[in-house]
Amino acid sequence: MTEIDVNKTDPYFARDIMNQPGGEKIWACFSCRTCTASCPIAAINHTFNPARIIRMALYGLKQDILRSDFIWFCSNCYACQERCPQGVRITDIMTLLKNMAIQGGYMPSGIKSQMDIIKGEGRIYPIDDFDNKKRAKAGLPPLPTSCEVVKALFS
Repeated sequence: MTEIDVNKTDPYFARDIMNQPGGEKIWACFSCRTCTASCPIAAINHTFNPARIIRMALYGLKQDILRSDFIWFCSNCYACQERCPQGVRITDIMTLLKNMAIQGGYMPSGIKSQMDIIKGEGRIYPIDDFDNKKRAKAGLPPLPTSCEVVKALFS
């Protein structure tokens, strides 16, 4: 068992999560681990454990969570959230934690690269005339090659 250094905890971290939409019921978690048992990511990667992340948040381990890579493993499939007997919105909390990490300047380089591509192109994967030619051959309508609306969101 790992000891927690109370000097490195934020006693207001769980409250900060609770005060945001989606985080209201974080205190209702009683560590039944249904979320972890339901999680397809936890099934293949044992470093990702939604119950552990919630517990860490409740203990105030803000920096340990926000600086970690493991919060980024969540695929937002909602399996944990749909099965939580206490109604804890775990997927929403994972999104809150990711947003808090970004606001604090912590994010994996791959996430930053994707964000930069979306800001510049409007989508992660560009669609060009070649893609639309393939779509036309399949009898599908063309897709727009630029996403100015999405780029405007980041301006």
